[in-house]
Amino acid sequence: MQPDRAAFFGGVSLRKTVMFLLLACLVATPALAQQRRGDVGVFFGWTFSEGVEVDPDVAEGVHKVSPTSGMSYGFDINAFVTEQLTVGFLFNQQLSDLEIGGVNKQNVADLKVNNYHGTVAYHFGFDSDTIRPFLYGGLGATQYSPGDVMGNNIDGATKFSSTWGGGVKIYPNRNVGVNLTARWTPTFIDSDPAGLWCSPYWYWGGCFVVEELKYSHQFQLAAGLTFGF
Repeated sequence: MQPDRAAFFGGVSLRKTVMFLLLACLVATPALAQQRRGDVGVFFGWTFSEGVEVDPDVAEGVHKVSPTSGMSYGFDINAFVTEQLTVGFLFNQQLSDLEIGGVNKQNVADLKVNNYHGTVAYHFGFDSDTIRPFLYGGLGATQYSPGDVMGNNIDGATKFSSTWGGGVKIYPNRNVGVNLTARWTPTFIDSDPAGLWCSPYWYWGGCFVVEELKYSHQFQLAAGLTFGF
């Protein structure tokens, strides 16, 4: 009888152990599911824009071409690589006018300024935090799409740009948050020769032309909603 009783109690102990492990897995599974894999955000804001100086010989009386400041909106999608680091994509459209400047400023066409950027962001704190400040940067392109001028089509342009920003995400609950951001987007437009630079320290006595780089700048303040998943 003793071996049978030992086997019985051994079986009970084994069953308890298995049940305990299953229960632990069931308890742990919801906790793991709470970890955000990413988020999708929509935002609206205002963008302050700055154009570039142009050669007045190209267009008589025109010294500057610029998009005007205006309302902007867009979306972003991000995937968490770690609890703090995300990679993602950002799209933004600014509603603007094409302004030419000289003695008098004049708006000559409607203008849409679109930003397309791949981004990398760092979120401070942890996934369970209600408030998470963040910083991000990205590379991509800015597209200028003007409307017609007195029935004449104006060619648009797509230029290389970077984007840099930061803000804070506030989560009243796990799945929906408020997103407040500030973003700066410098777009490379052109370059002009600015002079000749020579170095006496190079053994070949080399010289090269120094270029003056021209950038158009966008500064955006925006607010929106973030949906975690």
